[in-house]
Amino acid sequence: MNLNMNMNYVESLVLQTKRLSGTTPEDLNCLHSLLKQSEETLRTESARFASSLADLDPFKHSLGYLYILACKGVLTYEISELSREACTAGTISKELAHELVLSIARFISECDAEQIRLAPEKFISLCKRFKDQVMQLEAPIRGVAPLLTAIRKLQSSSEQLTTLHSDFLLLCVQAKCYKTGLCVLEDDIFEVDQPKDFFLYCYYGGMICIGQKRFRKALELLHNVVTAPMSSTNAIAVEAYKKYILVSLIHLGQFSTSFPKYTSSVAQRNLKNFSQPYIDLVTCYGNGKISELEAYVEENRDKFENDHNLGLVKQVVSSVYKRNIQRLTQTYLTLSLQDIANTVQLNSPKEAEMHVLQMIQDGEIYATINQKDGMVRFLEDPEQYKTCEMIERIDSSIQRIMTLSKKLTAIDEHISCDPQYLAKAGRERQRLDFDDLDSVPQKFNI
Repeated sequence: MNLNMNMNYVESLVLQTKRLSGTTPEDLNCLHSLLKQSEETLRTESARFASSLADLDPFKHSLGYLYILACKGVLTYEISELSREACTAGTISKELAHELVLSIARFISECDAEQIRLAPEKFISLCKRFKDQVMQLEAPIRGVAPLLTAIRKLQSSSEQLTTLHSDFLLLCVQAKCYKTGLCVLEDDIFEVDQPKDFFLYCYYGGMICIGQKRFRKALELLHNVVTAPMSSTNAIAVEAYKKYILVSLIHLGQFSTSFPKYTSSVAQRNLKNFSQPYIDLVTCYGNGKISELEAYVEENRDKFENDHNLGLVKQVVSSVYKRNIQRLTQTYLTLSLQDIANTVQLNSPKEAEMHVLQMIQDGEIYATINQKDGMVRFLEDPEQYKTCEMIERIDSSIQRIMTLSKKLTAIDEHISCDPQYLAKAGRERQRLDFDDLDSVPQKFNI
């Protein structure tokens, strides 16, 4: 009798899903309430619901499809039926894992954004299962495109940071799909739900920009992690601070150990303590003696390697040569490759030529090399800032700054009207007024 009741309930819920999907917002809300009330049955009867997925359309019936798909055991049951293979609880074979990834990827691609936004937690949970599975398969590239689609469907606007952003960027890092990752880093983020999402978004985003040699953007993102409000030291901030030091040396040729005033006291007290080898590297770098810097790096090689930062540290060492060559451009108009090699402490004119060529290619210096007589001629920056392309870039930057200014003004006005902010500001002002009154006798020697 109980079995028949359950069977009838399964059929009834599937019919209700078909009837209430894709009609009016009221019907969808009604369906959502019904599905939430039925979650226990969806879990206990997951095997029976699995067979009903074939009767539902991922686009037309996205909400119901999501609830059924998200049920523990549904996908495992469905896949095992397809492959005639038994599954043990919590573990599935590699072939079944591939089918699992395909099933979720297909749903992400076809589902209706408006419907899945009614149950964002369910959708996020499903996408995280998907991310874990492609990582387990050691095939992160299979998750990059589906998770980007998931982010765009979940977002109410491009200014919203979802909890899937960090998962997507992690997959991009693992798959070395840096250019794909840049597409979400170009959005201006103003809405953040969870602090951890922001930390991970900026950290992984910084790694992607490092991979693309976009060091200025990487510094911006890593700076956000280091200076973000935090009540206790977290591992993300520590790792970001280490990379922040290295990227600063590579891109700017210097690093200040002083924190901006708006940095949390927790970060100011603790980050340096967890990054001492990197602080010492800054000191060694500042001395400008390449032999000492190389010796220090070799001495601490294991520490940098354990932090997965050895590649960046090697770029730091290489950047010393670049800085020294750039200094030469400020003093000389022409110089031989041999003289450059001697001054910059390179082993040969050929090595000096390779460094100069790379710097010319990267736009770090302007020069020409006469290979016949081994001479380098340093030139002025040829950019006159009057081409159509440059004017368009400048105009685009101005428009973006104006948009950001309007947004910041709107945020400021919103905060200034917030009751909680006004109450706290009032208490702070009252406390300061009392402090001023206490100090009056001292001020006037009364």
